[in-house]
Amino acid sequence: MISRFFIDRPIFATVISIVILLAGLAAMTALPVAQYPQILPPQVQVTANYPGASAQVIAETVAAPLEQQINGVEGMIYQQSTSAGSGTMSLSVYFEVGRDPDQSTIDVNNRVQAALAKLPEEVRRQGVTVMKKSSDILQMVTMFSPDDSKTPLEISNYALINVIDELKRLPGVGDVTQFGAKDYSMRVWLRPDKLAQYNMTSSDVVNAIREQNSQFAAGSFGQEPLKEAQAFTYTVTTQGRLVDTKEFEQIILRTDESGASLTLGDVARIELGAQDYSLVTSLNGKRNASFGIYPQPGANALDTAEAVRKTMERVSERFPAGIEYKIPYDTTVFVEVSIEEVIHTFFEALALVVLVVFIFLQNWRATLIPVLAIPVSLVGTFAGMYLLGFSINLLTLFGLVLAIGIVVDDAIVVVENVERVMRTEKLNAREAAIKAMEEVTGPIIAIVLVLCAVFVPVGFLGGLTGQMYKQFAITIAMSVVISGIVALTLSPALCALLLKNEHKEPIAPFRLFNRFFDKMTEGYGAGVAFFLKRSFIGILLFAGMIALTIGLFSRVPGSLVPDEDQGYVLNAYFLPPAASLSRTDALTSDFDKKLMAHPAVRDVLTFAGMDILTNSNRGNAAVTFVPLKDWKERTTPELDARNLTRTFMGMGLSEQDGVVASFNPPPITGMSTTGGFEAYLQNRIGASVPEMAAKVQAFLAAAAKRPELAGMQTTFSANVPQYYVDLDRTKARAMGVAVNDVFTAMQSTFGSYYVNDFNLYGRTWKVSLQSEADFRRTPQDLAHVYVRSSGSGDLVPLSALLKVERILGPETYSRFNVYPSAKILGGPAPGYSSGQAIAAMQEVASEVLGDDYSIGWVGSAYQELASQGSGGSAFLFGLIMVFLILAAQYERWTLPLAVVTAVPFAVFGAILAVWLRGIQNDLYFQVGLITLIGLAAKNAILIIEFAVMLRHEGKGIYESALEAAKLRFRPIVMTSLAFILGCVPLAISTGAGSASRHSIGTGVIGGMLAATLLATFMIPMFYLLVESLGTKIAGLTKGKDKAAPPAAD
Repeated sequence: MISRFFIDRPIFATVISIVILLAGLAAMTALPVAQYPQILPPQVQVTANYPGASAQVIAETVAAPLEQQINGVEGMIYQQSTSAGSGTMSLSVYFEVGRDPDQSTIDVNNRVQAALAKLPEEVRRQGVTVMKKSSDILQMVTMFSPDDSKTPLEISNYALINVIDELKRLPGVGDVTQFGAKDYSMRVWLRPDKLAQYNMTSSDVVNAIREQNSQFAAGSFGQEPLKEAQAFTYTVTTQGRLVDTKEFEQIILRTDESGASLTLGDVARIELGAQDYSLVTSLNGKRNASFGIYPQPGANALDTAEAVRKTMERVSERFPAGIEYKIPYDTTVFVEVSIEEVIHTFFEALALVVLVVFIFLQNWRATLIPVLAIPVSLVGTFAGMYLLGFSINLLTLFGLVLAIGIVVDDAIVVVENVERVMRTEKLNAREAAIKAMEEVTGPIIAIVLVLCAVFVPVGFLGGLTGQMYKQFAITIAMSVVISGIVALTLSPALCALLLKNEHKEPIAPFRLFNRFFDKMTEGYGAGVAFFLKRSFIGILLFAGMIALTIGLFSRVPGSLVPDEDQGYVLNAYFLPPAASLSRTDALTSDFDKKLMAHPAVRDVLTFAGMDILTNSNRGNAAVTFVPLKDWKERTTPELDARNLTRTFMGMGLSEQDGVVASFNPPPITGMSTTGGFEAYLQNRIGASVPEMAAKVQAFLAAAAKRPELAGMQTTFSANVPQYYVDLDRTKARAMGVAVNDVFTAMQSTFGSYYVNDFNLYGRTWKVSLQSEADFRRTPQDLAHVYVRSSGSGDLVPLSALLKVERILGPETYSRFNVYPSAKILGGPAPGYSSGQAIAAMQEVASEVLGDDYSIGWVGSAYQELASQGSGGSAFLFGLIMVFLILAAQYERWTLPLAVVTAVPFAVFGAILAVWLRGIQNDLYFQVGLITLIGLAAKNAILIIEFAVMLRHEGKGIYESALEAAKLRFRPIVMTSLAFILGCVPLAISTGAGSASRHSIGTGVIGGMLAATLLATFMIPMFYLLVESLGTKIAGLTKGKDKAAPPAAD
């Protein structure tokens, strides 16, 4: 017997445990730390610019060709694009969870290269970028001038040149993106009136800049081969790209015979300005430069954030006077506090488990043995996590908290049995350990195998839920395997060493406890006897409980993960269509002051000109990140982030010029934009914009009538005031004007025309052409813009060729999976879950949309739909594996049925507990259910193993069932109580991340209570029924064998 070997060699047993402990400690320091495992779908972003083009033109000429080429790239789950009137196109391609983001980027880039030939020339010149993108932002760093001595332009470029590159090089940092980057640009502000006066056009200016602002290679003097030897070779350099405003002012546009020249400075104002003016960023009312830190997939979030903080501290020492920095937004704070809270819970659970063990075993020597098993099993698990590439995250930590109560069980079973044998058979510690281990080695191996059979298969589920289940389940499985090894090696060796052969009475409090427990055992025995004699009543109660469980599952709403107070809130601002950026900035500045006065608010970080819902730049939209004070300072319900959104929206009602929407971030950062759901209404028949707008409104009107849905809105607006310019192409041809010249003139006047590049501070920047502000305010300004006729050489005003009319159209244009689409946002109404809201949306879609339109889900809603049923399949698979392993162990098909009947009790207790607390059926609850299969089966195994043993000793089925139940009642109550009390800190915790702890803690406590208080009465009854049935079947088959005639020779 394996345990006897270690009882005789206690040092060998101790060395095994020390090695496991050291391996775990070494791995613990190397493991990355994050909120969740790698569960976000890898994302590849394709961006392009088409300055001056409308959203619809960009969607049709840039987004559509790219999407059609990218569509169907290996591993893609969906793609979405947004084209904005600001001249930008952003296309995001999402891939299956677990796919290599680098390979996905290569695959997308190959498709983009194939599509380039179909894109407009101007788009190709500006460049199409393809890069992997982490959708979860780690931190936002802001740099500002407290005394306003530095402009946002200076701060932004100082950050770009001196700070951002340094941050990009840090390990764990995937990307650093500047919001509203005011990159330097040589701005050439044209005066159309001066151009006309000198008989020049904007095309002439473009050609002159391109000709004179270029890099040239002038060769070398004396370069080989030479006919005669030469002592030196000299490289020739010359004036290449221009470097400052004075040099650009001297660009010659024209000269006459006398040598007099017309320079660029005569017709334009040149300044070193910003490339883009479409975004205004501010922190607590101060203009600033803001940049977001995005982590690399798989990076240690806490280490990366700490490295960013240290680097910012170091580089800030060389900041010029008048520049300071702050990190107002940091998602790792929530992760850190959540993980601290779980670790805090871990130690509370440990203390409670030790207390329970001491109360039951009643001496410190016996208590020490199971307590030593806990650190070995849990710390050793870190080594396994390291080998499997796991991280320390909420799920693995939850696994370890639940494992405290599980890993101590095996050691308790050993110690309790050794103590019982010593007490009843008056043997010494060594002999008792040997005899006790002969009895419990089988049950311990069975328990380890059953728990692994429950948890290991779960690790093979795919998708987002599979990733979440996997890290939790495999963590517990590893700790269980190590605890089994400890229970068969270290625990019996320590029992033989530490336990004293003392059969004296315990102290008074323990005597009272023992008398109470003996009475409880008698009562339990009477209850078991009642059900053994009246099994029909037991079966009726069991059937009623199953019916009640099914009813409760239909009553408890489902969701992906619970909403948490993550320590910040998002505000989105929407002004009337076509409202200017200055109006938006005025509204946000006013509202920022109100937010800063709120007692829960720490900082207010605002981006005027950014639409967070479409992830594009829009002059009439803005977004504010509102980081809140520490959770310890916000203990009242009204200061909880989940309740502050209503407060902020109420404050926004007083704003006259726009609407303020406030929402919580999504529970899994980076999964979607808002805390609700996101979907796209796809136009599959190429309907016009007004037709599509009507369908969207009909859909929203129908959705608004559903009680499950709230906050329904769309980012699609076809009513944005615009101008349509109609070129008379016949007239243009007759007058010798090229169509290309007309739109180059328009773009260089009313848009921002990219000419070429210049060098400054060792970097390359763009030269941009645009008219002075006074010449691009209204359509009447077209009269000041001229193009040249190729026939006569005369200037022709654009107003003579163009007809302008006012129209309504979309400002941003979305596409989803190659179809024009409208983005729909919403969330569940109070009292409903995200699962119910998604189901209601699908019902509305089938009623309203017909065959010409369809709905496509993205973000957390897509993952929730994809994961539907995976919890059930994991649960069922675990159940089947338990049955098969027990069948193999007992060499019986019927006996495992008695063990498996314990599971429905645990499920009933779990669903009843979450229903009573108003908690949803989410991923954490489902993870808890899987744990309960193993734990409920474990209790049943302890009873049935002993009943089988007693049957082998010749006792009847009834006596075996009753005696085994009484015999194992104390260790079952002890192990279950240890587990339940270990989970109480989870169920009653407060602070950051408490919702997920409540979800998992409440479910497992309810389930374990039911498995202990209810199932223990019924398991002996089911054993009796199954064993009696097995005996009858065996008797029948023996009878048939006897009745069969002997075979003829």
